[in-house]
Parts: sequence; structure tokens; C-alpha cells
Amino acid sequence: MTESFANSTLSPALRQATHAVDVPEDPWPGFARRERRHRRTRLIRAAAAAAVGVALVGVQTNVVPLPGWAPGIAVAAAPAALLDAPPRGSLAGDRAWLETLRARISTDIPLGGGSRDGIWKVGDRDRIRLLYGSDQPGHRVALVAVPLRFGLLTKEALVWYVGPAGTDAQQMRYAGHSEDVNEPVMTLMQAEPGRSGFAVVVGPVDSTVTISGEPRYTPAGTLEYEDLARADGRGVGFAALPAVPLPGEPVVRVSRGDHVLYQGGLGGGPYAGVDPTGQEMDALLTAARRGARGTPMDDANLRNYIELALVDSRLPAAGTTVRVRWSSSEHGQAAALLTVQPVGGGVIAYARHGDERTGWWTDLRLLLPAEGADQRPVGWRIREDIGTGTPTDQVRVIAPPDAARVTVTAGGAPPAPVTLDVSNAGTTRIPPDQSATFTAYAADGRVLGTTPLPPVEADMSGLPGDSPATRVTP
Repeated sequence: MTESFANSTLSPALRQATHAVDVPEDPWPGFARRERRHRRTRLIRAAAAAAVGVALVGVQTNVVPLPGWAPGIAVAAAPAALLDAPPRGSLAGDRAWLETLRARISTDIPLGGGSRDGIWKVGDRDRIRLLYGSDQPGHRVALVAVPLRFGLLTKEALVWYVGPAGTDAQQMRYAGHSEDVNEPVMTLMQAEPGRSGFAVVVGPVDSTVTISGEPRYTPAGTLEYEDLARADGRGVGFAALPAVPLPGEPVVRVSRGDHVLYQGGLGGGPYAGVDPTGQEMDALLTAARRGARGTPMDDANLRNYIELALVDSRLPAAGTTVRVRWSSSEHGQAAALLTVQPVGGGVIAYARHGDERTGWWTDLRLLLPAEGADQRPVGWRIREDIGTGTPTDQVRVIAPPDAARVTVTAGGAPPAPVTLDVSNAGTTRIPPDQSATFTAYAADGRVLGTTPLPPVEADMSGLPGDSPATRVTP
């Protein structure tokens, strides 16, 4: 009965509803048209993205040129203290000379792997600025800020150009550059054997610049420098250098009031230096061993120790007196306390340890007054090892030859004796953050000498006596 009802009643209704639906006879052509349209859209988008990518790669690699005026993404820049300063020097108002220099500056600046290799290119030439330009005896020197571009990246470099005094901008030649954002100064030194040279320093406009030559260790235990150049308030220093090799590296100091902005060597050269194989060194080696206490040091190590002390103090071998006050071992390596003294000057004590296999470490540099230097006890902190150099609470003390005993006064504690061995060396413990003073006594109870325990030097770039940590004289 149910099947008869479905066939007789529902079948006609379903057939009528089916005929009312408008369905294409073949739906495939419409689907194919829509798919072709979507495929074309995807291809166009992919091609556009690829074109943009190729263009960006071309721009970034400088294959596709980008106008110098186009905006870019700024990366590390040269020091703002120099970039923001007004132009200085006699060439600051010579616009024609600067225009010629702008046109002359090209891709000969070896930056970022070499601009000849298509890396950094000179950007907008109108933005090339003169920071300093002047004629000095025999030389014309210019420092310019040059905008650079590497694709979408931009930065500025400070570039030196030099030439003979009065020369045209076309004849100026590249002499160096800096992209260092950490240093607030620019320095340049040019010296050749047989030709007079120069050194120039450009710092912040309100700073004082000094260029110092030979150091002088005074008998009072202080350090003085030969002033080669000084410029108060202008931030520029220029020094004419002799045609003969300099005994040592000139030192630059840039300060604002009592605050030192920069201090360091000029680099370059040539310098007379120290010949470790010269006759003067042989003579020093022989004289240094006289009166030495402790375990004798081999010639190779002692020669190296003396050479390093002379180089660090910038003293010549000729005319300098060297004495080994004590030598032994530390951490299984050679160790020694020696002193160097120029003619008529103060005495510099050096404690070192290490050897050629492991390297060397300076434990102490201390400038002492000449009077009574041989009667002073000298102490320094023993470091953990030569790799880290971390100071410990252990302190080595070397007593003078005539001392019968040595005491140490640390903090507010009363003087405590230091046990000495047969070489007049001893060790004691003093917390790393605590100051101390050593006092040596003769057999009759007289005080021979008193010396403070110096703090550990964090920066050994200066000369001994240049900081309170490396001298006993205030």
C-alpha cells in the first residue's frame, strides 16, 4: 500500500519540481572559464612579486641605481659630536674648493668590503660636508662627512683627504676613514722616514685637544709629556713631526673640563722602538741580574720581560737602568718583579708572569719616586690564571734587600706581619675590594719604606704614572 501511494502521489510532484530548476545542460565550460581567470590572476600577482623582488635585490646590490636623494634606511652613523659640529679650519668658507672636492670624491673609498666591489656607493653629493679643512706647515688636510648608500641602507663616513699646502681639491688624495660610532674623535698621523710629517686630531667643538710626544718620568714619581700640540676650546690639534723616526707613539688626549673624552695612541709610525737583539739589550740583561733574588730566570724570558717593560714605558734601551728585584714562578710559569729607570727620572716597577708557551700577563705597573725606591716593599694581587687574569685575595709582597720584616695594614685592622722566605718574598690575604699598605723595617726597627697596594688596572692603554692606580705620588 505504501509503495503504491509513493508511485501514484509523490512521483508526479517530484518530476514537476525537478523541471522547475534551471540547470545548464553541461556545467564544465563555466567552471573552466572561472579557473582560467583565477590562474591568470595568480600568474600576474606572482610576476609582480618577482619583479619587485628582483628590483629590490638590484637596488640593494647597487645593480639597479637609486637616486642619491631617495630615502633609505639609516644604519650606524659616524659620531654625532663631529657630524653636528660647524665646519672648522681656514677652508670652512671656501665654497668653490668644497664643490670641487665633492665632484672629486668617487668610489675610491674602500668601505664595507670595498666600494670598487659594488658595495657602498657615494650617495647625494650635495650632502657631502666639510667638517675640518686647513693648511698647516707643508700640508693641506680635510675631514669630510660623506653620505653612503648600499641599496636601501644609508650611513655616513668620515673621510680624510690630504695634499700639499695650498693644493687644489682635485689633487687631494684619500688618506683614511672611519665608520666607528663609538669614538668621539678622528685622528690622522702621517710620517715617513726622511720626510717631515704631521698628526691631526678633530674632537667635539668645545673640547681641549693635546698631542703629546715623549714622556718624562720625573724624580718625584710623576709623569709629564712633551706637548706637541694643544688647542683649547676649538677641538682641533695639529702637530708637525720631525723627519726622523719617533722614539715612541704620540698620545692623544681629548677632554672637556676634567672629563676625558678620549685618550689613546695615534698609531702609524715609524718609531725607533726597542731592538730585542741589539747590543744595548745585551748590556741591560747582564746588568739586570746583579743583586737579583729568588730563582734565576732564563735569558729568553728575561729578555722578553725587559723588552715589554721598555715598550710599555716608551723608554729606550740606551741609558735606561733595569734591575730584577725578584724572580721565581707563579702557576708553574716564570714570574718576576723588575724596575726600569731613565736617567735622572723616577722608577717604574713591573710585575709580570707567563712565558712564550702560555703568553704573558702584566700584574703591576707602578711609578715610584726615585728617592728611596730601593727601600720600598712592593705588593700586587695574584691572579687566578693567565687565561682570565681575575685577581684573587692573595697578594705577593717583595721586601727590599735590607728589610728584616714587613707588615701589612688593611682596612682598619692593626698592622699584621707578613712571613718572608729566603728571597724576601711573602704572600698575604687581602679582600679584593680592600685597600692596604705595606711597611718595611730594618733590623734595628727603623722604617725603610711604605708603599700602598695598588688597585688592579682595568685599562692598561696609558703609561705607568698616568693614573692614580699606577703611581704612589698624588
